[in-house]
Amino acid sequence: MNLKKKTLIIALIIIICFLIICHKLNKEIINNYLTNESIQILDRKGVLLFKKTNNKEYYSQYLNFSPSRFENLLLQKEDKYFYWHKGFNPISIIKALGDKLGFMSREGSSTISQQLTKILLNKETERNWKNKLIESVYVASLELNNSKEKIMTMYINSVFLGNQLQGLESASQGYFNTSSGLLTTEQCLQLLATINSPSNDNPLSESNIEKAKIIGQNLKLDFEEQNFIDSKQTKINLSNYFEKNKNVFELTNYLNSTNNSTKTTIDKDINEQIRNIVKNNIDFLQLKKAKNAAVVVMLLPENEIVSVIGSPDPKLYQDGYQINMAEQPRQIGSTIKPFIYLKGFENGMRPYTLIDDREYKYLINSYYPFYPQNYDFTYRGEITAHYALSNSINVPALKTLEFVGLSNFQSFLINDLEFEPPQNINQYQLGIAMGTLEMDLLHLSQYFSIFPNKGNLKNIKLFEKNDINNTYFKTLNKKISEESYIQLINKILNDRKTGMDQFGMVSSLNIPFENYALKTGTSHDFKDSWIIGYTPDFLVGVWVGNADQSATDGISGQKGAGNIWRDIMELMYNSEYNYDSSFDFSLIADYQTSDGLEWGLLGDNFEEAQNIIQKNDDTLIINPHDGDVFLYEDSSSILLKAKEDCSWEINDQYLGTGKELFFEPEKGGEYKIQASSSNQVETITILFKDYLTSK
Repeated sequence: MNLKKKTLIIALIIIICFLIICHKLNKEIINNYLTNESIQILDRKGVLLFKKTNNKEYYSQYLNFSPSRFENLLLQKEDKYFYWHKGFNPISIIKALGDKLGFMSREGSSTISQQLTKILLNKETERNWKNKLIESVYVASLELNNSKEKIMTMYINSVFLGNQLQGLESASQGYFNTSSGLLTTEQCLQLLATINSPSNDNPLSESNIEKAKIIGQNLKLDFEEQNFIDSKQTKINLSNYFEKNKNVFELTNYLNSTNNSTKTTIDKDINEQIRNIVKNNIDFLQLKKAKNAAVVVMLLPENEIVSVIGSPDPKLYQDGYQINMAEQPRQIGSTIKPFIYLKGFENGMRPYTLIDDREYKYLINSYYPFYPQNYDFTYRGEITAHYALSNSINVPALKTLEFVGLSNFQSFLINDLEFEPPQNINQYQLGIAMGTLEMDLLHLSQYFSIFPNKGNLKNIKLFEKNDINNTYFKTLNKKISEESYIQLINKILNDRKTGMDQFGMVSSLNIPFENYALKTGTSHDFKDSWIIGYTPDFLVGVWVGNADQSATDGISGQKGAGNIWRDIMELMYNSEYNYDSSFDFSLIADYQTSDGLEWGLLGDNFEEAQNIIQKNDDTLIINPHDGDVFLYEDSSSILLKAKEDCSWEINDQYLGTGKELFFEPEKGGEYKIQASSSNQVETITILFKDYLTSK
């Protein structure tokens, strides 16, 4: 092999090795570039919600292109031959050597490719020949493997511009509150004047503006001095640019460990409008001692959260505004009732099932008497399940829970819904029907979605990628109930006319639409006000109360959460997310009753379903209750009341006949009361206690 061939082979090997090295170095530097971009959290439409600082503690928002106005000025100032050279400007190199040898003063500067390499290698301050030689190889790798347009875009995204702002777009937003494509000539000059000394020069400072004017004059630009923006005109406030963080206050727990940019299901515009709705209503509700509120808006059928509000204003540090109340367990009041009746319908009840709404006595821990009461302290006698649920009456819900079986309903909550109570489920007992169960708004909204979703329980979706959702929410996709029973619940909750007895004809719950259903809830001592409402297209859940668990001034579900819920429902009805879908009631049949038209299912045994609860109630004596204790006084008198006409005996002595009689004891002591009807006999014992003689 002759010398010429050997030389060619060696040269070829050197070139190949060089190209391989350049390819490897290019991958390294591109990776550095990609990791410098701030993690961005976007809304469902790609609008920025939030960004984190990069590993250098800078905010960097990348562009996919180079804005022409800024690029042209940058080239004129920094590297006018950028599109002609291959990363190295020979004239600048000669000037640098001349400056080093003392022949001339250096006027040139590094090329854009060289500046980019220094930034990406994090070697801006280490200026020696060894580093410069290494950088030169990286510069060559950049130029060999990337287009000029890409290198320019990378530089514009990487250049430091002071105040933790890296890249043109971040600086444009941070200093001028505008996008980089809309920068004026004067604003571009102010940013260009910052490049050489980003740590010392503030684009809005007087000294920087003077430098900007000089650059403009050197470049022979037409500019207006009065168009320069200084710190007196605009306050540098990074939190103002990155105040977009307030849009993700409720997402903080989910984003702390996120190492990649991601898109959420949140709609930024809708979310901001809803926060304003909450804030405006809370300003009024504070007069009623309600300072906090939370909202969840979920798109159906995929349970995509389009808005989640846990604080009226997360910028404030008052009244628990730094607590995300959408995640805090609270007593859910009567919002549990649709689930109780759902299980009742599955077990044979129907909307026309009769329930006796009267005073009942229960023993807590087999000792303490408990007399459940309705919200308005009124008993209505025999009513239908439909009427009871529409008007949110407590006692019939309790009787339905008894009919379903407490243990069965607990199993439904824990095993079917996969609910994780904040305390042992057995602690709640029958109080579940009275609203003592605790749950947070996010999960309550998720469980309510089974009604518009035809009995299907689906996972909450908050991020575009399911793997992120599954990290924070249970993976749920199961059938909870048959659609026929779901339709019965929807039909009742959609019926606003029957609910007027409790909620009135004029109410924030009555909105000018037909295809919606809702349930209110009020907890003990008016600490929590709830409304969960939905259409087939979306669900709106609202909670109002106080983060410190203090009571409001008598605010019910209707009066507290009602106005917020109504305003949000109207917003959603007028949004792109409303498809005017109708509820499906195709599996429901009409049944004529003595009180009017009622609903059931095809093929019902009407009489059996109507009396399914009453026939299991073998109580004859309604008042008093076995074991009741009364204070004896000279004028003591109690009402004896039975379900039907009967004969009454007191201590085996005949008293009288009828459905109701009054009994006046002659002295304190124990009395045996017996009621006898044509169908049954019942005996109870009560005690009149003379506290004066018992001391």
